[in-house]
Amino acid sequence: MAKSYNKDTLSWLNTTFLIVTPILFIASTALWLSVDGFDINQLWLGVVFYCLTGLSITAGYHRLFAHRSYKANSLVKLFFLTFGAAAFQNSILKWGSDHRLHHNKVDTEADPYNINEGFFYAHMGWILLKDNDTVKEKYAKDFYRDPLVLWQHKYYLIISAVFGIIMPTVLGGVLFGSYLGGFALGAMGKVVVLHHSTFFINSLCHCLGSKPYTDTNTAKDSWFMALLTFGEGYHNFHHYFQNDYRNGIMWYHFDPTKWLINIFEKFGMAWDLKVVSSKKILNAKMNMKEIRLARKLSKQDARLEELLELKKKALASLSEWQDFRVLYLNNKAEFTRERLSSLKQKIRESKKVFQTHFHEWNQYLDSVQV
Repeated sequence: MAKSYNKDTLSWLNTTFLIVTPILFIASTALWLSVDGFDINQLWLGVVFYCLTGLSITAGYHRLFAHRSYKANSLVKLFFLTFGAAAFQNSILKWGSDHRLHHNKVDTEADPYNINEGFFYAHMGWILLKDNDTVKEKYAKDFYRDPLVLWQHKYYLIISAVFGIIMPTVLGGVLFGSYLGGFALGAMGKVVVLHHSTFFINSLCHCLGSKPYTDTNTAKDSWFMALLTFGEGYHNFHHYFQNDYRNGIMWYHFDPTKWLINIFEKFGMAWDLKVVSSKKILNAKMNMKEIRLARKLSKQDARLEELLELKKKALASLSEWQDFRVLYLNNKAEFTRERLSSLKQKIRESKKVFQTHFHEWNQYLDSVQV
């Protein structure tokens, strides 16, 4: 059933805020340019606050709190809670419960930002409705046991105002001589741009891209969307492996959220980073290709069985290669030089075996598709 937007269904606080902030951004920027003139430093101030708040949403609200994909000390949590509030996307108690419900009921009527209700609804329309004003307590039980989360929820509006509006405005005036410039870019510009880059995860990331891991939901992988969302654009991977602290799994994937978490880990401020095994990831990708092929062939086609056997060989050899690597990395300080040299040789050999088997599977897949 299509959602109705009228005086009885609208949350007037949310609706007013989402309408007024872009107007304030445009008006204050125009006034700043006419009164004080353009200053590149004010632009950089806006970028800095955009990054601080944006990464607090992706690395903090999303991967740390909502998915528990890693653990962090109280200082990191406090940082994410204060600057996450500055994004004006609600407290983590509300944000996180909504997001967990989204993953649990994705693409159904119970999904708070269900893309099947239309692009506008998934992007921001759901926020305008009263129905989505409450915390989904079923999905927030652990949040209620976290004193920092409860502190942020209780003082959310004060924290938002201080870190999201007052701080950038004051810094713009004290550091660069224009309070108006700090308000226009560091406060309003940051809020508006960050709102829509975050909203894109719920809308565009369910419309644009590919489905390399699963086609059981609408989430899609897109390198372009990753550029706009601090690495959150690899959304098909995330919906299939939601507890992995990474979204971009390859070294060349743009995922600054992952990089920030890695930095915290290096300094002992984050730990227990959850990572899905390479075997599970490759298995999902191979399964998806086989499923698409099976739809084109009859279920009795013997070539599907042959493809399955080749996949089993590839996955088994991948497991052996990964086991040797883990053994080497975990025992570099204890094993003798000869033992380590032997392990390195086994790593090289097992890697070649995996590459050979994976190549055979790919070749056979290509030959069947022709």
